[in-house]
Parts: sequence; structure tokens; C-alpha cells
Amino acid sequence: MFDQFGPEKILQVYDPKLNVKGILVIDNTALGPGKGGIRMTPSVTIEEVCNLARTMTWKNAMADIPFGGAKAGIVFDDRTINQKQKDRIITAFAKGIKPLCPSQYIAGPDMNTAEHEMEAFAKVNGYDSCTGKPKIMGGLPHELGSTGWGVFHAAKISAKHAGINLENSSVAIEGFGNVGQFAAKFLSEAGTKLVGVSDSKGTAYLAEGFDYDKLIKTKSEQKTVIAYHKSKILKTNDIIALDADILVTAAIPNLITRENVGNIKARIIVEGSNIPVSHEIEKHLYKNKKIIVPDFIANAGGVISSYVEYVHGNEKQMFEMVKEKVSKNTELVLRESEKIKTDPRTTALKIAQKRILKNTRS
Repeated sequence: MFDQFGPEKILQVYDPKLNVKGILVIDNTALGPGKGGIRMTPSVTIEEVCNLARTMTWKNAMADIPFGGAKAGIVFDDRTINQKQKDRIITAFAKGIKPLCPSQYIAGPDMNTAEHEMEAFAKVNGYDSCTGKPKIMGGLPHELGSTGWGVFHAAKISAKHAGINLENSSVAIEGFGNVGQFAAKFLSEAGTKLVGVSDSKGTAYLAEGFDYDKLIKTKSEQKTVIAYHKSKILKTNDIIALDADILVTAAIPNLITRENVGNIKARIIVEGSNIPVSHEIEKHLYKNKKIIVPDFIANAGGVISSYVEYVHGNEKQMFEMVKEKVSKNTELVLRESEKIKTDPRTTALKIAQKRILKNTRS
């Protein structure tokens, strides 16, 4: 699908020696070079990469940073190779798209790629051709917690919008990976009671609230949150039905469905994960007086961190910028949504599109 926003370029590269195909979609560069990660899966398609690139267009525009939208995919199962072979594939892909880096495309980590792969990519295309590089190279890896920090501030602003004091509120967090763990950390430090948390093994519920340090220790040693002492064990997806003021999604897509949407008790839903619910169901939640912070606003901490790395900023500057931009854009979208009586995602898309079109015309 092509429209007034893009995609501008769809490039396919193939290395006959390695028998590996790569895809690069540069969706829109009105605000700056296209920014988006490289995922490596055996099933990635052009359609998937196009959709992800468009999501990055909206996310970067809404984050108010000078990046456009892009995404890349390498069609390969990395579980069948060692790191040295994986580096060869990344290097081959980097060479194939070298003329576009970094003037039109800036890479980053995504599914099955991380800081090591970004190091290999940078060695071919230059330091500024990618973000998410190892800390030793001056990178700001997502392991610092930038996305979770942004999710925390999205929750803080939405709670204020709802007239809820974080210190007297409760939260349930779906997923206890990088995003969920840091969101739990920052919310706990702010005094919010963490009453529920889930992982692939199930949901742990504790009405009096979890001790964050003990929860981290349990997850590290027992490999699951449901091993937490005295917690009530439920099914993984039951996390959305817990009695909490705030629900943070931080793991799987399509978590909230037509079948379970009626079970949500939380007044606020902060989308730390990508596409945890369809737009149609978001509209239903909005009509039922739920406050929703869409994914491309709530989890923008990662791309904002990428921008700070791109301009050679440091860790402190990253945390400051994530706080400032996520807070400002969450406030803007919720206030505007209330004003024009439209759900937050529709409102945010209008703001993002306006920013892009304004720059396209100028």
C-alpha cells in the first residue's frame, strides 16, 4: 500500500554465497533519515517490514525527534548458526544497503539482533549508521531501561489526567522482560503498589503488593515471577482482569481481545508493548471511560534514546530527554483527545501526520 506518506523505497538484497535475503523499507524521510531496527526471522516478509516501517514513521513523528520511519528484515533463522556466522550475515546486509546509510537509513536492534550485531553493522557503514551499539563504543543500549522509563512517565501523566495519585494507586504489569521490569522498578520507587505481574509461566497476584527487589531476585533465581512467596497464581492472560488502577502491557501483541476486554478493571491502560490491542477495541475502551496511552507514545523511550545516541549524547541526557518528550506528548494527546472527543490513537495519528505533512510542504 502506497499513500501520501510512503513508502519511499523498498529495497531487497541477496547474498548468493550465504543464501540470505534482506529487506529494507524506508517509509518516510520528511522529518529526517528513516530510523528502525533490523529483525532477523525466517518468516519476515516485505509486507511485515512495510507495516513496521510505517509504525516507526508515526512513532518518530509523535516522539518529536528528527527521524523518519524505516525498518529492515533479514530472512534467516539465527538459531541455526553461531555468532561468527551471524556477524557475516549482518556484514553482508550492511554492505548491500551501504549507499543509504546513514543519509537515508539508520539501523538499530530488533527481534534477534542486539548490540553485538550493531557493532558489526557500524564497522561496515560507520559509527552513525546505527544505534543500540555497545556501551564501550559510546552506545546507549536499551538494557539501560529507556523504554521502561518512558512507560513510567506515560503512566505518571495519565494518572494525573485521571486525578489519581501514583502513591495511592496500584498497577498490574503484563510481561517481566526489559520493559516490564524497568516500568515496575520506576513505578515502585514512585510509591505505586505493584499487585500483579506476569510472564510466560503465569500471573502472580499479591493484594498487599510485591517487593520489587525480592521479585527481581525470584525471577532471576527461579526463572519465573509465579515462584514469588505467598502470591496467588493465575493464568498468564488473567493479568488484565486484576483489580488495579493501572494496567501496563509490556510483552505480547493482541493481549486484549473482544473476548476478554470486558474483564478489564483498570482505569488506565499504558501500552508498553507493540499492538497489545486493536484500534477497534481501543475505541470501545475509550467509550467506556478508560484512559489509553497508545504504544507509539508510551514505548517511545527506545527511539528517543536512539536519537540521543545518534547525536553522541550521554546516559543522563537520554533519561532527561525521554522524560521530557514522553511526558509532553502523553499530556498533549490526552488533553487533545478530551478536547475533540476522539480516542487517543486517532488523536495521536492526526498530530503525527500534521507534523510530517507540515515538513513535507515546507
